[in-house]
Amino acid sequence: MKLTENQIDELYKFTREHYVYHYDVQSELVDHLANDIESIWIDKPKLSFEDARNFSFKKFGIFGFMDVIEAKQKQMNKRYWKIILRFAKEWFTVPKIVITFSIFLLFFSVLQIQFLEYIFLATILVLISLEMIIVYKVRKHHKEKEKKEDKIFLLEAMIGTTKNSFTGFTLVNLFNIVNATRFDFSALHIYWVLLISIILTLLCILFYVSNYVIPQKAEELLQETYPEYKLVKNL
Repeated sequence: MKLTENQIDELYKFTREHYVYHYDVQSELVDHLANDIESIWIDKPKLSFEDARNFSFKKFGIFGFMDVIEAKQKQMNKRYWKIILRFAKEWFTVPKIVITFSIFLLFFSVLQIQFLEYIFLATILVLISLEMIIVYKVRKHHKEKEKKEDKIFLLEAMIGTTKNSFTGFTLVNLFNIVNATRFDFSALHIYWVLLISIILTLLCILFYVSNYVIPQKAEELLQETYPEYKLVKNL
């Protein structure tokens, strides 16, 4: 006995009701539930669709789909970081290596200015404020899409929100470190200035890649990750 299209749709609604919001994760779970329900019907052909579905769902344990969601998020996190590193490597090729070296020299020069820590703190505060506004707008947009029951893929959501959370988290930590230690950058040994300049340059590259390069290539990356993406979005 095979599931009907209406029953498949009901399984999608069922996963959504159990806090599975991303279409690719929903599809994987629906496929698993559908196969399991059909197996259950072989032994218990008179069992109703709802009872077979609930029986299958109980096999996921007391946390339901949460373990599957967590595993998929970890898997996609690894893929997302590979994408970031893939584009970041381009900054170490000609002619972008010239831009990278220029950024490094700028940091190296600025870090030796007296009372720089106060300028640094003020700049980070401004950037944190901007990031909070961006994160709020992005999350609001995704909640609106969820209410409309639009199909959102996990990587699509990560491109929209994770990049901002990562940037904001890093900026907050930088602010806390500088504020707590009250670094006098101008008094640091030249080796420390070199190291800090390198770290800040690398952070700039990561921020640019995650906030500008990847969002611009989002469609390409989503079609590369999900062969069905274009078809689903056109439905």
